Amino acid sequence: MSGFGGFVLRRAVGTVVTLLAISVIVYVVFYATPGNVAQITCGPRCSPEQVQQVAQQLRLDDPLYVRYGHFLQGLVAGQDYSTGTSVEHCPAPCLGLSYQTGQQVLDIILAKLPVSLSLVLGAMVMWLVLGVGTGVLSVWRRGRISERLLTAVTLAGTATPVFVIGLVLMIVVCGELQLLPFPQYVALTDDPEQWAWNLLLPWLSLALIEAAAFARLTRAAMLETLAEDHIRTFRAYGVGERSVVGRHALRGALAPVIALNANNVGSAVGGAVLTETLFGLPGIGEELVHAVNVVDLPVVVGMVLVIGFFVVIANAVADVLYAVADRRVVLA
Repeated sequence: MSGFGGFVLRRAVGTVVTLLAISVIVYVVFYATPGNVAQITCGPRCSPEQVQQVAQQLRLDDPLYVRYGHFLQGLVAGQDYSTGTSVEHCPAPCLGLSYQTGQQVLDIILAKLPVSLSLVLGAMVMWLVLGVGTGVLSVWRRGRISERLLTAVTLAGTATPVFVIGLVLMIVVCGELQLLPFPQYVALTDDPEQWAWNLLLPWLSLALIEAAAFARLTRAAMLETLAEDHIRTFRAYGVGERSVVGRHALRGALAPVIALNANNVGSAVGGAVLTETLFGLPGIGEELVHAVNVVDLPVVVGMVLVIGFFVVIANAVADVLYAVADRRVVLA
């Protein structure tokens, strides 16, 4: 198979191989390290009988490759817990059981995922509008004082940690000006207006950091496009500068912007830990911090696998979108 279909198929196969590699690394790091893995997995409050039960579930007496095969089988086809635990069946993808709460890890993640997706997708809209808009304006005003000011602002945004921006916004907007309430997550299905209103500051905090990178990328890509021969031809034929910048140069910058955006969405699902913790949003990031603090190993492993899944899938989507947006890409 050749052409675009073959390119997509190769990317799909590469994605599956990468996901398998991540599962191997995660399993070795968390379940094949020296020490009492069963005790760590079960938690510090487990009795010796419970630790022995966990050891049986993890099949610690089997060779490492057999144990990993059992782990992989659970991810693909689910697992049966027949050793007396509170859950008898774990549907695929089985990410294990939290011995701190007695819940399946998958249920915990599914309960937290809508919060993280709400944060990331809303912030994505903001960082695209702010970042691409600032990049286009910087090119449009190139050589002037306003361009230098925009460049300085984007550099400052790149260098400023998200928790600093979040704290400043809460102090100024919520505390001093009292324009917005302190964020308190409301489900979209319960009240869409309050959902958006309470997520406005978290969206803005995360978007300002990412928008700086998009502004710099858009500016660089557009300036590179403006230096190409076909742009000189447009100008020679009398095409106005507004059309050259806003239509032709911007089109040349779309491919890298699309690729960066897909990568950022995947990374932000798990990388918004500081934003979620700062604003008290009950998402994946906050749950991961809590699981680490209480040494809830199955939840940590499940979170790492899910975050890795989003990052890998987003990168695969970015490759495909990049090829669609820029036909000059060699489909290899």
